[in-house]
Amino acid sequence: MSAMTGRIAYREHGGWGVGYLALVGLLGALVVAGLGGAYVMETEGHWVSGMSHRIVWGTPHVAAVFLIVAASGALNVASLSSVFGRALYQPLARLSGVLAISLLAGGLAVLVLDLGRPDRLIVAMTFYNFKSIFAWNIFLYTGFFAVAIVYLWMMMENRMNRFSKPAGVFAFLWRLVLTTGTGSIFGFLVARQAYDTAVMAPMFVAMSLAFGHAIFLLVVLAAAAGTGRPLGDEIVRRLKNLLGIFLAATLYFVAVQHLTNLYIAERRGIERFLLADGGVHTWLFWVGHVALGCLVPIALIFSPATAGSRRAAALAAALAVLGGIAQIYVIVIGGQAYPMVLVPGMEVTGSVLDSGIAAYAPSVYEIALGLGGVGIALLMVTFAVKVLPILPETLADAPPEKA
Repeated sequence: MSAMTGRIAYREHGGWGVGYLALVGLLGALVVAGLGGAYVMETEGHWVSGMSHRIVWGTPHVAAVFLIVAASGALNVASLSSVFGRALYQPLARLSGVLAISLLAGGLAVLVLDLGRPDRLIVAMTFYNFKSIFAWNIFLYTGFFAVAIVYLWMMMENRMNRFSKPAGVFAFLWRLVLTTGTGSIFGFLVARQAYDTAVMAPMFVAMSLAFGHAIFLLVVLAAAAGTGRPLGDEIVRRLKNLLGIFLAATLYFVAVQHLTNLYIAERRGIERFLLADGGVHTWLFWVGHVALGCLVPIALIFSPATAGSRRAAALAAALAVLGGIAQIYVIVIGGQAYPMVLVPGMEVTGSVLDSGIAAYAPSVYEIALGLGGVGIALLMVTFAVKVLPILPETLADAPPEKA
């Protein structure tokens, strides 16, 4: 069965081959492990995790923030097609929408299961403090689901295709606001010197473009190989080049954030910690994010020796994803590990508000919960490719026009 949109034929992936079942089994195992980790922390208490009274956002929050940020960027290709009229990306617009919805679902699942009291979510959904950025984000996240689903409907229903551009414009603006809101969660936290800066909002927008696009490129390469669909060199080239541009933009805003903090005298302590004396946080920042997560992928993408290699493109995207996780870890965990300055010029000590750097080591339950969110997102995409016509029959390059 296929669905036609213009000259593009879409069809779902038929059959239940061994490879498909193995993939579903692997992703299902991640989901089960995540639910198991959440159950243990819910029944035993968060003392079994690596979190403490000083590190209250642990590895699950790292996974949740990464997936939510990436969800916005996964919609890049759909926006390029509908909003900016790039016909080359139109065949992949549906997959872009499905991936965005799936990543957000995975991220929010981790966030809810890491609350300690998931039932308290009802309070957050019924009583709003509009002075809190967390309250605003409830509307942004749930609204993104509605906007993306309607946008996907406009693209998949032939009689609604004429509305795909206005729906795409609205979705494009909504996802920018959503990522700005996520960045503002940190930008509005005045108690933490690692946060409390307006540049967090545009930095998170740039990170969303890079991280979501990297995941999308990996999904496209995997889907084309797994379903036996031809994939042209031109679409791969365009996708990887966009990834290089987004990574460069991310690196720019990260540099602006740290240079701004270095200019402010009271924040030189946190900058020294993150950039030089932070141990694992410093290594994750310089090696994980800057070197392996940005500079190496950019070199792989634009170097003449590897520019035409699909393996190099896949490696660049994979490194960008790992570098993105490292960056979110440094922001979330590193920002909490550095002690809060409660009384400027004084050192605060005590049984609760200890001075010094807070220690944190993620437990297996936290890691399982974070991977469970990834499993949910990828499992949703895997099922969507199986049952919905979201992939075109071919992604081969268009034949050259005859003279």
